[in-house]
Amino acid sequence: MSFMSNDQKLLVFSFSLNMYKTISKIQFSCFNFLGNFVHWRNLALIGLIPCVLQVVTLFFIPESPRLLGKWGLEKECTASLQLLRGEDADVSEEANTIKETMILFNEGPKSRVMDLFQRRYAPSLVIGVGLMLLQQLSGSSGIMFYVGSVFNKGGFPSDIGSMILAAIMIPKALLGLILVEKMGRRPLLLASTSGMCLCSLLLAFSFSFRSYGMLDELTPIFTCIGVVGFISAFAVGMGGLPWIIMSEIFPMNVKVSAGTIVTLANWSFSWIIAFAFNFMIEWNASGTFLIFFSICAAGIVFIYAMLPETKGRTLEDIQASLTDFLQ
Repeated sequence: MSFMSNDQKLLVFSFSLNMYKTISKIQFSCFNFLGNFVHWRNLALIGLIPCVLQVVTLFFIPESPRLLGKWGLEKECTASLQLLRGEDADVSEEANTIKETMILFNEGPKSRVMDLFQRRYAPSLVIGVGLMLLQQLSGSSGIMFYVGSVFNKGGFPSDIGSMILAAIMIPKALLGLILVEKMGRRPLLLASTSGMCLCSLLLAFSFSFRSYGMLDELTPIFTCIGVVGFISAFAVGMGGLPWIIMSEIFPMNVKVSAGTIVTLANWSFSWIIAFAFNFMIEWNASGTFLIFFSICAAGIVFIYAMLPETKGRTLEDIQASLTDFLQ
């Protein structure tokens, strides 16, 4: 399915991607809980269930109007738009806009990866890669992969901590799915990053006090609050929204190249953080979370200064706002 423009009520791509993220988080939480009682081989079999459900539901997703317009299937494009916007909506103007855009897209030269580094695409590229780096450099992968070690280092039982995370994972994942269309991308990202920032600071202070033998009885509680709060704040916004925003800020002619670069940046730094986290926390747990705090604080400034709101806006409108940013 190709990327689609925003819709004020039904944004199929955003909803399906958010639903995919939500199902993944629910699956993660269930595995955290069931892992205390079920053998790992049985867990692997249970993991097939959501995968099958996702494959089945893909057949019910309408085709992208822009892709149909690119192929010259005008009737099918209008029918898909009508299905997405509702029976009473007038989609003629939007269908004509898509047709005109696709004509320019088809008649223009084929894009290459190097075309993405032109000045006109700079804001989109900076935002897309910047959000992916922020998602990983905030320490999210390290905390999730080594959550048991973080709990143990703070004196909180890792098995109880995992069960707490499993219990809250489903409601907070569903909350993020609801809030993304109500609050908008930018406010939700700011709130999510702010929560991660505060929780990183709490963990830094908690481990710092523990190293000096202060507040030993409160350190486990602070550790639990910090870890659960960080993962919750991450899941609500920063966990899935950068992928949705990435699909909305790049023009059609460079989406494939942009998606490749942005995904490469994300997973490359995810590997780096996952590899280095255990060494960092053994080196200095307080210093590690102070680094993550600083990155999240810088991320708040980055989102506030660079990221436009994309909720309820067409691709053409978003591109116009990003073009104005250069002027």
